[in-house]
Amino acid sequence: MFPYVEEHFTPGEEAILRRYVTNLHLPVFALVNLPEVVKGALFARYSRSPKSLRRLFLDEFVGDLDITGDLSVDATIGLERAEQLYEKVFVEYGDDSVAQLGGVHLACEQSSNILSKVLEWGRLMAYLEQSTRYIAYDNRLDSGHYRYFRPMEILDSPYGARYVGDMDRMFDTYGALLPTMRDWVTARFPQQAGDTDFVYRQAVKAKSLDALRGLLPAASLSNIGLYGTGQSYEQLLLRMRAHPLPEARSYADMMLTELRKVIPSFLQRVDVAERGGEWTAYLASTRDATARVVARLWQDEEALSTPAPPEPEVTLLDFDPEGEDKVLAAACFSHLGCSEQRALQRVRRLSHDERVDLLAAYVGDRRNRRHRPGRAFERTDYRFELVTDYGAFRDLQRHRMLTIEWQRLGISLGYDMPDLVADAGLGDRYTEAIERAEDLYRTLAPRFGEQATYAVALAHRIRYVMQCNAREAMHLIELRSGAQGHPAYRRVAQKMHRAIAERAGHRALADAMTFVDHGGADLERLESERRSERRRAEKSATP
Repeated sequence: MFPYVEEHFTPGEEAILRRYVTNLHLPVFALVNLPEVVKGALFARYSRSPKSLRRLFLDEFVGDLDITGDLSVDATIGLERAEQLYEKVFVEYGDDSVAQLGGVHLACEQSSNILSKVLEWGRLMAYLEQSTRYIAYDNRLDSGHYRYFRPMEILDSPYGARYVGDMDRMFDTYGALLPTMRDWVTARFPQQAGDTDFVYRQAVKAKSLDALRGLLPAASLSNIGLYGTGQSYEQLLLRMRAHPLPEARSYADMMLTELRKVIPSFLQRVDVAERGGEWTAYLASTRDATARVVARLWQDEEALSTPAPPEPEVTLLDFDPEGEDKVLAAACFSHLGCSEQRALQRVRRLSHDERVDLLAAYVGDRRNRRHRPGRAFERTDYRFELVTDYGAFRDLQRHRMLTIEWQRLGISLGYDMPDLVADAGLGDRYTEAIERAEDLYRTLAPRFGEQATYAVALAHRIRYVMQCNAREAMHLIELRSGAQGHPAYRRVAQKMHRAIAERAGHRALADAMTFVDHGGADLERLESERRSERRRAEKSATP
């Protein structure tokens, strides 16, 4: 049985699509023969639409394009000429350097939320993922199924009916509570004068979906748009082929098939036994060997077999007490003729006012959060341990310029219930759904250790570490503390900022993060929707 829902199109729609996508029915396909701006706009719209990318293209984009010049193209059969050209270049110039220069827009649909974190691991790629705050998961796919992944190994086991039944009931609960939550949010946060009905409805919808997203299981499906070079895709595919989750390995095969229709030579060595095969085996063997040694060394630790006590949401594990001095020395370095060590010695002798003047000059007058100081801020690092719900982790994990490692998703750390849910009187039904997910996880875990994570809810907590320099910390904290953000990760960003100032004592660096928002927010998306409305009005008024 094929675990994905196949799309169907009219003959006329197929004739159009054949020019621009590498297949018509599978959940993975590449975009070709389109201007870069169109591919980028498609992916941007994709993240907030419940439609598949092919359907979105047909419904909202193709009518604005001149497609007459592409009548002879059939992208579904691959690009033979491109393959011949790349092969010639590879022979003359080598594969690694050239593979950094050819990119592909790849649609990865019907991916579980577990797989999405595998897809989004690499630093040197771009990702857009379908958002749970804009798209309600109470609708069903064309197959009549709710939008969650159905692993064939579970469906073919004695637990198959139980898995489908419990998953369906979680989505039933989510769908049943959503109208009640919207009504409660509407009553709690009345529409303000000057806000259009559309702006207000969008803000209410986002807050309601944010409050209930914890009920969705990690098996929930997501559509993801990827853009990367051949080299980045090669690295991703090797990791996926070594992954213990069957979904990741089979999905990698689909991706490789479609990518080879566009950049075939860049990916020649992925499944060659003595190249990609050995690389994949190395990744899998080191992971498994480390797991065995850790299990042996920690086998007597009682903490591993007993419920964990409540843990702080944010802990600053490690920092450099001299971090601010080192940042100041790095800021001076390119203007000096001495070693950095001598520069650091001089910085230590600066008066308080001199230090303030130097940092103020380097940071400058920041008019918005996108004005970030230079790489001197990369001279000091912070390592945080976080325990948040899986939903918040999904948002924070996408900050790829930091180092992030996470533990396997499970139920031992408990779960979070938003205050909004309890205040709306929905706490009992929320808890009942979470407990159903936990029972299913316990049932699956002994036989399906990896796949049991599909049953875990987004409300369940996960432990992870994030290490970043001060420049990346500024970007992450200012962005994620913004009033439009989800309350779960807003709280994390605010705590990270306070830890840098108070625990690390880097008050000057923390003060440079001038766009951190420590305030509260009622309808988090309201101001953002207002700005969008103003932009739409300005555009319509422009001749």
